[in-house]
Amino acid sequence: MIVRFAGFDLDQQHAELRGHDGVPIKLRPKTFEMLRLLVANPGRVLSKQELMEAVWPEVHVGEDSLFQCIREIRNALRDDRRQMVKLASGGGYIFTADIAIVARDVPAAEPELQPVAAELDTALPADIATAPAESRWFSRGRVAAAIALGLCTIVGLAAATPLFKPNLIFRSSPPVVAIMAIANATEDPRGSTMANEISARLTDGFARIDGISVVAPASTAPRPEQVAAAATASSDFEIHGELQRNGPSWTLRARLIQTATGKVEGVATVSVEADDNAPTLQQTRLAAGVGDVLARRLNASTESGTSAVDGAAGGAKAAIEQATASINSVTLERFGMAQTMLQNALTEQPDNVDAAVALAALQMRGIQMVWYNPQEAAAAEAQASANLERALRTRPNAIPVLETYCRFLSATNRFVESLVICARALSRDPWDGLAMYLVGLGQLNLGRFEDALATFQQADRYDTPAVSRWTWLLGIGWAHLMMDRADDALPWLQRSIAITAASGRPYMLLAAAHQRLGQTEEAQAAMQKGLRMRPGTTALNVSPPMKNTSPLYREVAGRIVQLMVDAGLPAQ
Repeated sequence: MIVRFAGFDLDQQHAELRGHDGVPIKLRPKTFEMLRLLVANPGRVLSKQELMEAVWPEVHVGEDSLFQCIREIRNALRDDRRQMVKLASGGGYIFTADIAIVARDVPAAEPELQPVAAELDTALPADIATAPAESRWFSRGRVAAAIALGLCTIVGLAAATPLFKPNLIFRSSPPVVAIMAIANATEDPRGSTMANEISARLTDGFARIDGISVVAPASTAPRPEQVAAAATASSDFEIHGELQRNGPSWTLRARLIQTATGKVEGVATVSVEADDNAPTLQQTRLAAGVGDVLARRLNASTESGTSAVDGAAGGAKAAIEQATASINSVTLERFGMAQTMLQNALTEQPDNVDAAVALAALQMRGIQMVWYNPQEAAAAEAQASANLERALRTRPNAIPVLETYCRFLSATNRFVESLVICARALSRDPWDGLAMYLVGLGQLNLGRFEDALATFQQADRYDTPAVSRWTWLLGIGWAHLMMDRADDALPWLQRSIAITAASGRPYMLLAAAHQRLGQTEEAQAAMQKGLRMRPGTTALNVSPPMKNTSPLYREVAGRIVQLMVDAGLPAQ
């Protein structure tokens, strides 16, 4: 049986989606299973939990796996406006296209496709002629029954699977957030379309946040004040925004407002360069730019009643602000002073979660920069682990805690655990680029290079927060290099280094890419720059610890180290 909709053919026997020209469209196995389940239930809302239990039976995965599949389906179906796979109230999804069942004309002896084995999939988001035949159109209800008879056992069972258990992260009465329609404050003729698309992306993003309910803007409301009145009556928070065109840039300003008091909880402003050839990317980055800031403010308000730094008292607040102001660029000289300040703050306030998290983040920086001797590093790692585990018990849904713990797990090569914690961070802020980078890093070390590339690319599309931009640019270049695509790796590595050369390792990856392309002079020059930043580096210590990495990663990493040696890295 072939299911036809909107010019696409879903061939279940061959596990294949074909486009208008009859050419197969590449989908990952889990993505295809999810599409098959949605198509089997046209017009019916399928909850996130139901979809996850169907596609990943008896395997625990984060919601980001679901979101990636939905994005891949929308990309494959060119459903940029989210009209075919719609987000339903409460966070589920509904398939809205009309469907036809088409008889297959194949030889009787055609072999059956072997079932695809279930796999653990914690990947994050990636942006990736029908032949004449008689078809009979059905009503949606009858189509659902007809398709269900032809689907494989797993999908048939999944469609009937009830919700297994409630999401324990949700509160009994979650706060309601009303996303007000973005106001078009520009005379540019494209302003209305831009504003509407940004509103849709903001709504989609906040609907993915655990622990809240979202009220979307009413597109058919006759007057804005009526929408505002309805939202005020039923929401705890409102998000308002205005889109402006300032010369060569689009600027979006947005506010998170507490409905009952009118208090502004957070303000975000983001600008992107106007490019008529990339409106979708501009809309995505504008929505992500304000979404990232406001999601964090919302999280701080709902999880602790105040922001992380504001929640600290007296000397602890000052210590946190000074120690974390430039944590990614802190020098060795400032490192010791910052560590002492935070340790003193914790001595005065042992239960201060913010100080504990800030100290753990600083200690990880010290471990990564090799600013500790071996015994000091072991002691710092143990202290950071204890502080973060205590913080997680106290504030299990706070973004700073989840993000820092994710970084800690990644830095200590606990990659599978880091994927789980990073997914929890992203369930609170779906635009968190640093968490995406750490997910991609885990996927690289586990040998899942294509997944890692997709994750880094999604982080680049969001581009938030800007301070972390160099990390996912580096990640994209690194992933290309791991897949032996040195020509693709070069520009991304160069863009990352242009922001910051970090500890010098990006120069060494750049040297390996040049060497792989036979550009020996460029390779040697890049390696010399890296060695000046990391004196004493050799082939024996250039790679991070290999504990818990996959055999595939170790094999490819070994080849890259040899390229570095060929470019001038000392062998020992």
